Formats: sequence, C-alpha cells, structure tokens
Amino acid sequence: MIDLNLPRNFNAADYFVDRNVEQGRGDKAAVLYEDQVISYSLLAEKINRTANALCELGVGMENRVMLLLRDSPAMIYSFYGAIKAGAVAVPTNILMKAPDFLYMLNDCRATVLIVDAVFLPEIEKILDQACFLKSVVVVGEQDHGHLSYNVLLESADSEFESAATTADDAAFWLYSGRNPEKMMAAVHHQGHMVYCAEAYAKGILNMSADDRAMGSFLFFAYGLGNGVYFPFAVGGTTILINHPPQPELLYEDLIKYKPTLFFSVPTLLGVLADYKKACRQDGRDLPPANSLRACISSAEILSPDIYQRFTEEFEVEVLDGTGSTEICHIFLSNRFGEVRPGSTGKAVDGYRMRLLDDDGNPVPAGQTGNLQVYGGSIASSYWNQREETRRNMLGEWFVTGDRYMMDAEGYFYFRGRSDDMLRVGGKWLAPEEVERTINEHPAVAESAVVGYQDKDELFKPYAFVVLVPVGPSPSEDLKGDIQQFVRDRIATYKFPRWIEFVDQIPKTAGGKIQRFVLQERIQGKEE
Repeated sequence: MIDLNLPRNFNAADYFVDRNVEQGRGDKAAVLYEDQVISYSLLAEKINRTANALCELGVGMENRVMLLLRDSPAMIYSFYGAIKAGAVAVPTNILMKAPDFLYMLNDCRATVLIVDAVFLPEIEKILDQACFLKSVVVVGEQDHGHLSYNVLLESADSEFESAATTADDAAFWLYSGRNPEKMMAAVHHQGHMVYCAEAYAKGILNMSADDRAMGSFLFFAYGLGNGVYFPFAVGGTTILINHPPQPELLYEDLIKYKPTLFFSVPTLLGVLADYKKACRQDGRDLPPANSLRACISSAEILSPDIYQRFTEEFEVEVLDGTGSTEICHIFLSNRFGEVRPGSTGKAVDGYRMRLLDDDGNPVPAGQTGNLQVYGGSIASSYWNQREETRRNMLGEWFVTGDRYMMDAEGYFYFRGRSDDMLRVGGKWLAPEEVERTINEHPAVAESAVVGYQDKDELFKPYAFVVLVPVGPSPSEDLKGDIQQFVRDRIATYKFPRWIEFVDQIPKTAGGKIQRFVLQERIQGKEE
C-alpha cells in the first residue's frame, strides 16, 4: 500500500489543478482541444466559475451532479467544479439510451444534470420521470428551453474557495456494468485519483510535466485517469479528441498534437496499424508519428497479433494492463522493457493480487483462479447496493469476477470470467440484456447470446435466434433488421455482430441456457 501522506482536509481539485498554478505552471498548456490551448490558469478559472454556478443552483456538500458530456473542456470543468464545491461528480456513459439515463438519474438522485446538447433528445424522453432532478444545464446550442452552461459561467465569479472536504469524502461515482441485472455506482473518494496517479502514472509510466497524454471516453475509469487527472498530477498536458474513432482522424491527431503517450484499446490499435500499413502499401506517405514514447492498452485483452502489428508499424512499446471501475484504474500492467505479449503483466506497486479456487483456497503458479485485488483506490461501496457490496468488497480485498493464471515469474494471463459477462470494446455487456431486446422483435421467439472472438481475438456478441412458428423465414435481411432493432433500443456496442438462426436453444432441465454448448458450437468458426 502506498502511503500518500495526504492532509485530513483535502480537495482533489486543489491538488490536481490549483497546485499547478501555485507551482508556477499557470501559463502552461493544461488542455489541448481542437484549436484551443487552455492554460492551467484558465482551467482553474473555469472550474471556479463552474463551482460557483453549481452553488447558485443549490448544489451542496455531497449532492450528486450527473455529467453527460463528450470529451471536451466542459467535461473537465464540470468534473472538478462539482468536486471543488464539495459535491459528487457522476460521469455517465454517453453511449447509453434514455432508460439507462433515467435509471442513473434516479439512482444517484442527482439534483443537477450537465448535458451536451447532442444528448438532450434522449434526456427529454425521460425528463418527467426524473424524481430528484431540479436543473438541466446544457453545453452547446442555446435554443432548448433549459439553462445554458456558457451563460451560467459568464455570470459566475472566477474565484472560489474549495469546500471543506477530507481525503475520505466521496468525490465521484462511476457506474459499473458488471451486474447483469442493474448498473451499480462505485463510490470513489478524494484521495483515490492521487493513489492511481502515484501507482500507475508515475510508478509505471514515469509521467512528467513534459508528457502530452491523448486518450478518449473520459466517462470511463480508464479514460478518466488518462485524460482528466494523470496529466494534471505531473503538470503535463491532456489532449481531448471529440470525433469518431476513425483511423485517418486519429492519425491526424497524432501528427497535429504530438502526444508522448497514447491511451487506447486493442480494437483501435489494430485498426490504426492496418491503416498505416495499407497507406504504405498504396504508396501514400504518412508523416511519422514520432512524438510517441509509449502506447497504453486496456479495457480489452490485447492479443499478441495486434501487439505485433502495432509495434511493427509504429515502432513504440505497447504496455497492456488491466483495471476496473471499482479499482479506479490499472492494477496489473506490463513494464517498459519487460513486455510479455498475451499477458496483462505484473501487479502494479501499491496493489496485491491473490488467486483463489472456488472454495477460497490459494492456487499455485500455473493454475487458474479467481482474482481478488488489494490496494488503496478501491471503491468503498456500491451506492445503495448493500448485498453487492458485501459480496464483492471483502474488507481490504475486491472480488474482480475475472479468472487469471499467474506464471512462475509473476505475469498474469486472463482466463475468462466467473460469470456470463462479456467485455466488448472495453465496456461490460450482459448477455441477458441483449437477449431481452432481441426477444422483443416480433419475428423472434427466443434467443441466446455468447461471446465470439473475431480475427483480432476480441470478443463481440454472437446471437442464436429462434423465430416464431408463423412469421418471416430466415434471411440476411431479417438478420439486418434484428441487428438494427437492437441498436435502436440499447447502446450500439451491444448489438449482435453475428446472428445464427436455430431451431432451439440448449437449456438445462431447470430452463437455464447452456451457453457453454453454444460456445463450443462456434469455436473455430470462420467469420
């Protein structure tokens, strides 16, 4: 465990932002966004204005402020502004749909929602059902009938004295999707970001004020660290990207902003490597992305093939690691000069691992066990989920739900989940949710969803579908219609990439889907 030696009275906004101004970095670039260069002084001012605006709206200590924002300066201002005011910031997955937003609004009891204008149509579908919401603040266009974020900031004072929080006060919640029945808010505290920065940003990446970090999806634990507090912990610069993750655009970003660290996921690394190779083979000369000193991969398991393709094209090390919403960031990681492709590395200093069999006994090296983690950034609880908290937060240890094997040298290898959950594009997916949605289609009698590894060894949902007796015949058009039906109703990343029509779904005598039978059926299947 790392001893942070934080004072009892502590506010994370002071530490990550104001401290940089006090140490003489006021004029230094803190944020690069499109053509904007935002200094640490301007960042501090915008955060102060946001804190004042929230207080004017009646936000007090420990009140929740939900953030539904794209990767933009407003996301950072709002996150730290809420924390500085003593409130609890709740960054929210922008890929979700209206019913998910309603659940989270009511679950966290947010009194204020700060939302990007592009997501307002989804919010307005459920606004009359949000029981605790008092104010909607919109970032972007102003013709919406709600409060304008820009107008509020213009009239707010630029000075703000941080709320009298302690290092143990709640600072932000992150919703975890590990439970197939409901999302659960992991409660994180003022000191947790400092712990992750010390353990991973400094301990593994050796980050300094010279680093420029480029990542995406700030609302996830992984993205939040990469883009919202790691750079500020060392007086560095964060690069925010607000466009679709297309390879040609990402490559342009690498050239334009010159990041030293690129935080990504295996899917994008594979696409980028293939893009660079295709350009070379077509005779298109791309300028070298030679500012990078390292690439970091997490949220999915990085296959040796993608690792090889990316390192060959970009000639830079890729550090693969594993983290979780509940632990706040990466706790298993490869190190510079010690990368083992296919492994998620060793325990990050400040964290301890243990692998247990199903009876709770330690397993020796070379055998697979259930992974539990000990460290100083573990969420204290799931909000209002006492049983889930008791089941997964065992004193100082957290039950990850992942199964791993550790070799004799201390390298960890992912061996699957102890439940049916899937990781798709770095995000949790419950097969049952996809099945429920597929089953609402008028042509479907029932369905079953399992994970299928594509050519890059990345898991995507594969659906087996039984059609109603009297209805349309199996066809490619029907497959496409079912896929679009799902995409229209739940987060896009959850739609089945493959659909196979079958006569029946294998089940136990008790009616439980035998997913292992379906898994075996598609093993080795060509895409």
